[in-house]
Amino acid sequence: MELETFELVMLRRPANPVEYDDAASARIQAEHLAYLAGLRASGHVVTNGPVLDGPDESLRGLVFFRTGSQDEARRLAEQDPAVRAGRLAVDVMTYWCPPGTMAAPGQTITLPG
Repeated sequence: MELETFELVMLRRPANPVEYDDAASARIQAEHLAYLAGLRASGHVVTNGPVLDGPDESLRGLVFFRTGSQDEARRLAEQDPAVRAGRLAVDVMTYWCPPGTMAAPGQTITLPG
């Protein structure tokens, strides 16, 4: 069986996240989104996004890297401004899937704002 491999990063809220005022939190979030957009544009990230309504409230998002190495995915994930600010922590693992399935479209939604 042939499989493609990716590095899956789970973004989690730490047990004791660093607290910031609303302005700083908004700035960190904007920098976090811009950083991930840059990683997608460079080809290091295939897709990423928030996780909602799950049984584990600490799980905040998933990032599928295409770096070929858990160490490199961790290095890049730990440079995320939200991770550096202590708002998120990372878990890194290898993810396998059938070739080409990361390209299948999902359901489209429009977020408010």
